[in-house]
Amino acid sequence: MEPEVIQAELVLPNHLSFKKIQMYEKYPKGQSRGRHWKHLKQIIQAENFQNYPPDESNYVNIESPPSMHPCKKICDITGYEAPYSDPRTNLRYASAEVFKTIRSLPNEYVQRYLAQRNAAVVLK
Repeated sequence: MEPEVIQAELVLPNHLSFKKIQMYEKYPKGQSRGRHWKHLKQIIQAENFQNYPPDESNYVNIESPPSMHPCKKICDITGYEAPYSDPRTNLRYASAEVFKTIRSLPNEYVQRYLAQRNAAVVLK
């Protein structure tokens, strides 16, 4: 005797949670496929900068008020951010190697570095 075969409809969801979503399901035909970046011309046209007062900063004018944050201290030799400064020469430095270099510099070179930074200090 053969076992009785039962015919049933198996209903599966369209999207199984453990499978990746197919692109055609995520973005149906005709729908955009992601973020579109605007060019500067499009931003300026949408911004209506003509309606802003002339002293307010926007994409067209470069003038803006001064920053409220303190300036970063930059190493006078390397250009990296400098957490230290030499008390004898007042030069800023970023590492121990740069500190050794600063201490070996003659006074006229130190004066030139300070003049570039607009730090009018006369060393004795």
